[in-house]
Amino acid sequence: MVGTAKKYDRFSKVYDLFESPMEMRAFSKYRKRALSLAKGKVLEVGVGTGKNLPYYPKDVEVIGIDFSRGMLEKAEKRRKELGLENVRLLLMDVQNLEFKDNTFDTVVSTFVFCTVPNPIKGLREVYRVLKPGGKAIFLEHMKSESKLLNVPLYLMEPFIKTLLGTSMLRETQRNIEKTGFKIEWVENLFFDIVRLIVATK
Repeated sequence: MVGTAKKYDRFSKVYDLFESPMEMRAFSKYRKRALSLAKGKVLEVGVGTGKNLPYYPKDVEVIGIDFSRGMLEKAEKRRKELGLENVRLLLMDVQNLEFKDNTFDTVVSTFVFCTVPNPIKGLREVYRVLKPGGKAIFLEHMKSESKLLNVPLYLMEPFIKTLLGTSMLRETQRNIEKTGFKIEWVENLFFDIVRLIVATK
């Protein structure tokens, strides 16, 4: 995890620029859709540069964590610019969450479990800290069920994995199910490569 965090520390200065065309075209719309579902006390894992912060409902309490200091510095700057007093940011690894069991009403993850070195361990931690009946909201890209759609993902895999430690070929929906979550519904946003998954504990 340390190696991946260092990659994100280095990349944090240009991360938003790198993603900006896709963010403007589609991802901001996806984020708005996902974050509208958040309620109560919220944990966002992999908060990154804080791209989700503008989309949270005003009445929620948010703790955002990330394993990269560089990304958190960007997120903190964004939090201050937005004047968000209901958001707190912490340096933490999703694979080892420093919270008690059954703490949060909602857990949010957007484009995170493609990067977590041990996704099952991270998902088990998310499950642990979520209250019984709480919602986990996953906006993630993953391997398609279509072999044809997977061709460009396989082509991009070596570059993205070297740059950021990210895999385009994770089977994240299956991993969510493996860790005990009950999936309420799934919405395919970009074919079935980008999915919005809402699950409960």
